[in-house]
This record gives sequence, C-alpha cells and structure tokens, in this order.
Amino acid sequence: MDGALWYFAYGSNLDPRTFLGRRSMRPLATRCGLLRDFELCFDLPVGAGERGVANVRPRAGAHVWGVAYRLAPAEFDRLDRTEGVHRGAYSRRAVELALPDGGELRAFTYCSAHSQPHRKPSRRYLGLLLAGARHHGLPPEWIEQLRAWPLAIDERSSQGELF
Repeated sequence: MDGALWYFAYGSNLDPRTFLGRRSMRPLATRCGLLRDFELCFDLPVGAGERGVANVRPRAGAHVWGVAYRLAPAEFDRLDRTEGVHRGAYSRRAVELALPDGGELRAFTYCSAHSQPHRKPSRRYLGLLLAGARHHGLPPEWIEQLRAWPLAIDERSSQGELF
C-alpha cells in the first residue's frame, strides 16, 4: 500500500558498505532469501580483461542466495541509476523468493543480457559478496560456494591502479 517494493540483491549490494554506504540506500526492512531456478554468474564484462560482475540467469534446479531489501519508491530511480539501467547494463525482473521460514516474497532483481562467457570476479569484487553474505548470515554452504569461485586476473593491478 505504501508503494514500497522488495529488491533482491545477489552481488555487491549484499555488502552494507556498498549498499548503505557508497550508494546511500535506506531499506525499510531486510530479509535473506533464495532465488530458485536461477544461477549466479559473473558474465557481465568489466574492462578489457577477464573480469566480470554478478548476474543471474535462469537454470532449472539451481539457486542463488541473497538479501531482499524493502525500498521506498524514492529509492527506485537512484538504485536503477547505480545499476546502469539507464545505460542498458541491467534491467529489472520480477522474481519470487523462498524465505528461510518457509514463506515466499515477491521482489525484483536485476538481470543483464550483456553476457560474455568465461568472465570471473576480481578478488576485490568477490570480497564484497563474501563480506555481505557473512554480514547477513547466508548459509555456510553458499559462502563456501562463493569462496571457491575462480578469480579473474585483474589487469588493473599490473598497471598500478587500486582495485
């Protein structure tokens, strides 16, 4: 009734330093959730190397853990801008989440059609997901799955840039 919507974060927005800090988002509520029949991938390209950022794509039997944030309408446009919706990087997709208490939750998440296979997360980027997953108490099995992800060679580190 208040126009608020649930947004499902599975990437860097899991990390409170990113979502609450750098992006200055102010969720009305937060819930852990499971997105069924989707898989996590890092196929959205960043730069010329092999680095990629998080994306989800449909895959029967797979699942993605993340966090649902309830956002007031004033936050939607800002969140879309931070996710590059206006540039076509991501688009919103309606999803149903399974909650740890057995309930379900309607939300939206971001998906991208700009997939490039064989991309991997940088150490810094994957660290954001791991920090957020730990902060929100996501299942240990999910955290181990993230930790085991192969890392990209970050071409910026060889050029003296911070990452």
